[in-house]
Amino acid sequence: MFPWQIKALKLEALALQYLDGVIADWSLYAFVGFVYLLIPFSIWALSGGLRRKLLKGKPMPHIQPGVVIHFPVGRSTPPPEPVATYPPVREPLDYDDND
Repeated sequence: MFPWQIKALKLEALALQYLDGVIADWSLYAFVGFVYLLIPFSIWALSGGLRRKLLKGKPMPHIQPGVVIHFPVGRSTPPPEPVATYPPVREPLDYDDND
């Protein structure tokens, strides 16, 4: 190995040790910060921030969302028989308490 490769590997190991310590100590704060940044970004993206702008002043085509419900054609299959998960209820045994 060349000396510059050894030096680069040492710097990489040092950076990874630092990053490991930062993640171990500050991971919760980084996650909360990420969530606070994600909320405005998602609002911006859902409001059309990522939409492509058309050239030459042409208006943006507006597409209406639609809902499609598929109904099966033909006879439907009968519902499956219920599965008994408990034993059938039986009458209590008669016994005499005075014996």
